[in-house]
Amino acid sequence: MSKLAAFGGAAVVPKDRRHVDWPLVEDEDRKAVLDALDGARLVSNTDGANPVSTLEERWARRFGYGHCVAVSTGTAALSLALAGLGVGPGDEVIVPALSFIATGLAPVHQMAVPVFADVDPVTFNLDPDDVEHRITGRTKAIIPVHLHGAPADVDRITDIARRHGLAVIEDAAQAPGATHRGRPVGGIGDAGAFSLQATKNIPTCGEGGLLVTGSAELAESVRRGRQFGEVIESGRERDYVSYGLGWNHKMNALQAAFTDAQLARFDDYERARQRNVTAFLRRLARLPGLRVPTALPGTTHAWHILRFRFDPAAFGLDGVRPEALRSALRRLLRAEGVPMSQYQLMPLPDQKVFVDRVGFGGGYPWAVTGASAPVASAGYPVARAVIADSLTLQKRHLHPGSGQLLELYAEAFEKVWANAGAVATLAAAAS
Repeated sequence: MSKLAAFGGAAVVPKDRRHVDWPLVEDEDRKAVLDALDGARLVSNTDGANPVSTLEERWARRFGYGHCVAVSTGTAALSLALAGLGVGPGDEVIVPALSFIATGLAPVHQMAVPVFADVDPVTFNLDPDDVEHRITGRTKAIIPVHLHGAPADVDRITDIARRHGLAVIEDAAQAPGATHRGRPVGGIGDAGAFSLQATKNIPTCGEGGLLVTGSAELAESVRRGRQFGEVIESGRERDYVSYGLGWNHKMNALQAAFTDAQLARFDDYERARQRNVTAFLRRLARLPGLRVPTALPGTTHAWHILRFRFDPAAFGLDGVRPEALRSALRRLLRAEGVPMSQYQLMPLPDQKVFVDRVGFGGGYPWAVTGASAPVASAGYPVARAVIADSLTLQKRHLHPGSGQLLELYAEAFEKVWANAGAVATLAAAAS
């Protein structure tokens, strides 16, 4: 049994193997950006085809969406979708208690109130049963998140939405390429929002987002919304008239050209990623007390983030708090060169922006519903349990050449599990 690196042993992952570039910037990416820079069509409202419209067309064609609108961020895509579907002051929008902050903020940007629902313990996505319990007369929409690249149960969620007359906006920020029963996520509800931020599976050179929908009317509403409420049409001179409330949420040509070049390589990257990640997870699944992320039957997981849950009892540590085991494993695995992180520190309802309900001042938008006073968050037992007993692996596994590195990571996990006594000592000290 090898001595753990935390106690002076040699680390499994050498220091010169720990840095992994993502995104991969290849010559075709540089050429695409330079060509866009030389093309003099640097914004999306130029007349005729431009890099932004080209990306929109190619994204829609590659994944099978009716319409695609490029915007400045994934958060902007969510907000514009809500606006286009008529969500506004006093409305309620059901969102998962476990997600990135943008999912909860997007309704607030529309003066709507986010209503949190608990999540599934395996996919970490919205629990449809809890969603149904959260619906009120004020509910206008549901935002299921395909968290970490795992498809949510969109069939059940859209069925609930239809029965109650609600819109469904898929937050697919982390899930390009993921599918649910053969259908691409983002295209199952009324609209889908993607992020192109530089850490994503299909990135841009900074920030960016896409809104997809099967509705030509909604797509046109989003196009107006991203451009100050103006109507921009090919062959029509810009009149600078705002026909409704709008923002400046445009994507620029350089971002679009970079993503377009990345999109051209996505299929090759995705095949390698599926091969590397699934082999890695198969190896780790044999370790007691470790629950690996899972692609449910009928789904394709995009593996954007790998979240691992730890069970103290199955590890042989009855009476040890999950947080204590998580802390011990994080310290030991990081010492071996595996960059495990906690990621979310709290459920969304515990975020100060939602607890204090300051919003736009005067407690708005909550004041519209008569619920403006600060409240203490409660409930959401599954989301709280997931945060308490899990760690994540991010970004390194996205590289298509990460297979050998993931083998080293698996060796590090096995080494730590072989030193169960040291894990128990550290966990007990943290309890």
